[in-house]
Amino acid sequence: MTPELLDRALVEEATKKSGLIWVKGPGGPVRALWHVWHEGAACLIGDGPGEQPLPGLADGAAAEVTVRSKDKGGRLVSWAAKVVELSPGSEQWDATVAELKGKRLNAPDAEAMTLRWSRECRVLRLEPTGTIAPLPDDRLAEPPLPTPATTRQPMPAGLPKLLRKKRRRS
Repeated sequence: MTPELLDRALVEEATKKSGLIWVKGPGGPVRALWHVWHEGAACLIGDGPGEQPLPGLADGAAAEVTVRSKDKGGRLVSWAAKVVELSPGSEQWDATVAELKGKRLNAPDAEAMTLRWSRECRVLRLEPTGTIAPLPDDRLAEPPLPTPATTRQPMPAGLPKLLRKKRRRS
């Protein structure tokens, strides 16, 4: 086997098995995104109400995808991708959305989800270009992006008391 085929196999298998990929578009932040591997590309849905944001990912743009190991969580491979936005109603859009719908968890409107996606969301394919980035020497850890989902509040007054009771029983 040639190194190109081995790289392609690594990208495909690692991305298929990982529930999340980290994607960085031009000018956008690195985001953890759920995806489905379908017909040779990582497929994403987002930019609509209740869906994941896809900042910096535009049709024809380049993106860098980093895939983690499902069992250990460590970085396996980083690969370059070309972003392709699918048009609602096209044959490829229908096939991709069927795959995405099967993997979408906790959708508030499971029956009408595809109609909502066609009106309000974008479906993207991240197609590998064949370029694999070397693994970095350092961790590249970054602080989490700010989000309104954060609910940091003071600890409830009764919690320390409950924890002490548990220790006494043991």
